[in-house]
Amino acid sequence: MQESKIQRDLKIPKHVAIILDGNGRWAKSKGMPRNYGHVQGAKTVEVICEEAYKMGIQYLTVYAFSTENWNRPKEEVDALMKLLRNYLKTCLKTAEKNRMCVRILGDKSGLDEDIRTRIDELEEATKNNDGLHFQIALNYGGRNEIVRAVKKILQQVQNGAFKEKDIDEKTISDVLDTRELPEPDLLIRTCNEQRISNFLLWQLAYTELYFTPVAWPDFTKEELVKAIEAYTMRDRRYGLIKGD
Repeated sequence: MQESKIQRDLKIPKHVAIILDGNGRWAKSKGMPRNYGHVQGAKTVEVICEEAYKMGIQYLTVYAFSTENWNRPKEEVDALMKLLRNYLKTCLKTAEKNRMCVRILGDKSGLDEDIRTRIDELEEATKNNDGLHFQIALNYGGRNEIVRAVKKILQQVQNGAFKEKDIDEKTISDVLDTRELPEPDLLIRTCNEQRISNFLLWQLAYTELYFTPVAWPDFTKEELVKAIEAYTMRDRRYGLIKGD
């Protein structure tokens, strides 16, 4: 891929995470049902996947459905699950076309069996693709992920895989949903919300945060460039003093 002007002028993050916020509010502002916003938001995901890879981003992780989203009205949750089933089919076709490697983060045991089957098929079919590494967080919560990780580590200790005194940060990272993935360089949240909402709590320790008032269905390549322009201006010190 030839270096574009964007790549020359900007510091392109290796891994971008996005909290897809504002689908429902966007739809309401247009006098449409909330699900209309979710449908349009799914289309935006496809566009941004393609644009992100063209810009040189290697990993893109999106927060699609949280462990807390089950508390929404049943009709909205049912509509989201229907949309998810359709999207998983579409994503497989898109991944084949663009050679995306797709991975699902979250507690899959909380999803219906047919959805889990489609997830397994999608991950298996795309695991060797060499394009964009695309992660979708479904039934995902950062605290839930850490609890599941602790249980895995306790089981490994009980099985004699290692001793309690040997547990370190790498031990934890190696049992998270994001194992083998680099930590995000940039987190984008849309629709003017300025919190991380239980997303990638462990992984965002030194991630740069960017908030935009633009609702997710209206998020474009141009908005992605704005986020990366802001990222380019950041001085990432990882706890060090400037100049160290």
